[in-house]
Amino acid sequence: MSEVKHRAEEISLHGEMRYQEPMRRHTSWHAGGYAQRAYVPFDLADLSRFLRGHPAGEAITMIGLGSNVLIRDGGLRGTTVLLHRALSETRLSSAPDGGGVIYAEAGVAAPKLARFAAQNKLDGAEFFAGIPGTIGGAIAMNAGCYGVETWDFIVSVTTVDRLGRLRERAPEDYEIGYRSVKLNVSDAFSPEIESGDDQSTEWFVAAHFAFGPGETAASERKIKELLDRRLATQPVGQPNAGSVFRNPTGHHAARLIESCGLKGLTIGGAQVSTKHANFIVNLGTASAADIENLIDKVQSVVKQQQGIELEREIRIIGEKG
Repeated sequence: MSEVKHRAEEISLHGEMRYQEPMRRHTSWHAGGYAQRAYVPFDLADLSRFLRGHPAGEAITMIGLGSNVLIRDGGLRGTTVLLHRALSETRLSSAPDGGGVIYAEAGVAAPKLARFAAQNKLDGAEFFAGIPGTIGGAIAMNAGCYGVETWDFIVSVTTVDRLGRLRERAPEDYEIGYRSVKLNVSDAFSPEIESGDDQSTEWFVAAHFAFGPGETAASERKIKELLDRRLATQPVGQPNAGSVFRNPTGHHAARLIESCGLKGLTIGGAQVSTKHANFIVNLGTASAADIENLIDKVQSVVKQQQGIELEREIRIIGEKG
């Protein structure tokens, strides 16, 4: 019996431990290796108990929908925690201005938050329908689209650390930027999707969002317009991880890539999308190495031809195959 399983039994966990879990099933690129161990918590309290009993020094990786991450072919050591469908609670409370505050846990799909707000006659959450990930990922990277960002609406967040301690934090505790969130208080480090041995690492597990009053029909129209626009401009029907690169100041990454003649460039089973140059798609047979090599190639060519260093928006984690 492994140490992880033994300690889990001692503290009466209710989640599910899996071994050699194929992570291609948990990433939107449908590529990548295996997780040495994968734990699916029953709920937030169960996740906290699991972390309290986890061996010190063993790597922990948190994964939501896997829509903004590339997991290398060699897979993930230690334990991967699968949050989607686990931390899935949403609930509504009223606000003095006639709007509402929604509590959403990290495993909630961002489009679900958009629909939940619309159904409850709240305005402002529609853009979440265009984010193909979970609330946890959206918080961690300040995800956004069409000029609106996640932290524009956050009232407070809940985090958990490696010791299972839950904290409530305010936006003032963080430095918020374009696709960037950094903790700026002294009692912990910046939240990361993948952690090493540091016991002060924190992960986002929930947030409270404040939205103004609205009408269901109007919000549903906005959501439909946004989804129609996304369908027309992005390779929605092919496995991808959304925008691969951040937009450099004063530029659009997609335009830079296209201007270098890289649309359609293919390495193995990975291709720079012919529909949107800032997307890399899996044509069906791509390995994680194919995708990573194509990312590197795009960065190299844009740097050579345009003199601009593209910064990745997606995270690359795990062991090389």
